[in-house]
Amino acid sequence: MGAKESLVSEKYPTKPITIIVPYAAGGSSDMIARMLEKSALKHLGQPLVVVNMPGGSTTIGMNELAGAKPDGYTIGVVAVSAILQPLYGQTRYHYPTALEPLANVVSSPAVLATLAEKPWKNLGELVSYAKQHPGEIKIGHSGLGTSVHVTEEMFAKEAGITIKQVPFRGESEAIAALLGGHVQLIGVYSPAALKEHVESGTIRILGVADENRLTIPGFENVPTFKEQGIDVALNCWNGIAVPKGLPAAEKARLTAGLGAMINDPDFKKSMEELGMSVQYMGPEEFSERWIADNAKLKKAVTEAGIVELIASQKK
Repeated sequence: MGAKESLVSEKYPTKPITIIVPYAAGGSSDMIARMLEKSALKHLGQPLVVVNMPGGSTTIGMNELAGAKPDGYTIGVVAVSAILQPLYGQTRYHYPTALEPLANVVSSPAVLATLAEKPWKNLGELVSYAKQHPGEIKIGHSGLGTSVHVTEEMFAKEAGITIKQVPFRGESEAIAALLGGHVQLIGVYSPAALKEHVESGTIRILGVADENRLTIPGFENVPTFKEQGIDVALNCWNGIAVPKGLPAAEKARLTAGLGAMINDPDFKKSMEELGMSVQYMGPEEFSERWIADNAKLKKAVTEAGIVELIASQKK
């Protein structure tokens, strides 16, 4: 029986692999899945089938992924929300333990942006205005409790200002609200979504919430929050995870295939053109990142009062 099982594993994969994206089409997670889809046949021997499952602050898609059979035929794009959601209360699955991280694909810190017509050229000018006009500024983001929301709360707390948080169903809605004048600021963690507006001179990026500046073409000159005296840095990431319990042979095959796909020069170039910075990590290093981020985010959401905020919204 052992020899037969080994033979089956060696043949894996023998059919298309489903990749779940817990977001709507068009966002950064979806872009990653679509780009991986292009080279799946070359590196895995089978195509990837992208399935978008948005809603429930990513929990609909995450539940589908965590509850899938751990046979290597269902994988998913995961983000920091996999760690954040269980911090806010009971979820059907405890994602950090129900899922197994296989590969980090990109790292993308949140950026704070405003309309170019606004008078604030940097965070210092924005903070000064906000202190003189408490509660006047509204800031949009992609959803209550998301990593961008957490970053914005950390920024407001560190800067000692009051800004009204306005959650939307995704980055595209938040950007539309900024362009329509419904909010004065937005936070996004995929600069790609802002690229055309920055290039056209409609939107100005005020700061990057990371230790280092972005290396993405067109964004290299945007200063970090820390450079501007605001001690906030929270790097967001997107990676690939599978349901816990994937057999070793399938895990090794998937890990090798994903590694080749992510490190492919064409994939890296495509991601850069979309405004995303590839940072490949294998299963061990990616697992370490989950553990470190869990501790960091637990502290951040508690101190910023986001846990209580979300609990009150659920009542």
